[in-house]
Amino acid sequence: MPKTHLTYSRILLKMSGESLAGSRDTGISRERLTYFAAEIKKACNLGCQIAIVIGGGNIFRGLSDSAREMDRVTADYMGMLATMINALALQDTLIRHGIKAQAMSAVDMPKFARSFDRQIAIELLQDNRVIILGAGTGNPFFTTDTAAVLRAVELQCDILLKGTRVDGVYSADPEKVADAVKFDQLTYMETVKRNLQVMDLTAITMAMDNHLPIIVFDFNEENNLEEIIKGHQTGTLIQG
Repeated sequence: MPKTHLTYSRILLKMSGESLAGSRDTGISRERLTYFAAEIKKACNLGCQIAIVIGGGNIFRGLSDSAREMDRVTADYMGMLATMINALALQDTLIRHGIKAQAMSAVDMPKFARSFDRQIAIELLQDNRVIILGAGTGNPFFTTDTAAVLRAVELQCDILLKGTRVDGVYSADPEKVADAVKFDQLTYMETVKRNLQVMDLTAITMAMDNHLPIIVFDFNEENNLEEIIKGHQTGTLIQG
């Protein structure tokens, strides 16, 4: 399909590991994987090029009590492995739904996934292959949010879309505070000054320095991803 009608022709989709667990706290839900694959397929059918960065909280949260006593670097490496488990699970589901997909790892593990290479990743995107980028940045002390911004900039994505379970950014947690106010738009600095914790400071600063817009949206609402790509704003836009 022609891409000229799309507002965003190449996106970086940031997914949390917890989103794969569904109603459970940990693990991977087959139903959630199937749902996400269906939503991603709709976006692919529009002609949008999609890179995905996924977290590992659904696996690593179950180890969090032990991790508190671990060396930070060791714990971060374990988190990277958790993201690769999720990346492989998503790759498998996408392929089974007829979507060309390729998991790539920031840490060399050739038996499991292709090592991340910027030029190869761009070529895969141009071939309409969804790429799932695991293992964060490949370095300890950096979150998967920072990895998402880094990859979005490296791959020249039009925008970073952060899928969550709420419909945007609020002044407080809307699941806990009844009168929390939703923001339709924010600047990077407003996000930082209000301590809204959309992403960590490193991620927000990198996005600001590289003029990368971010939309935080409810990925549990059907068709939201497709509608954003077509230019129908939902969620909260962060830029400027």
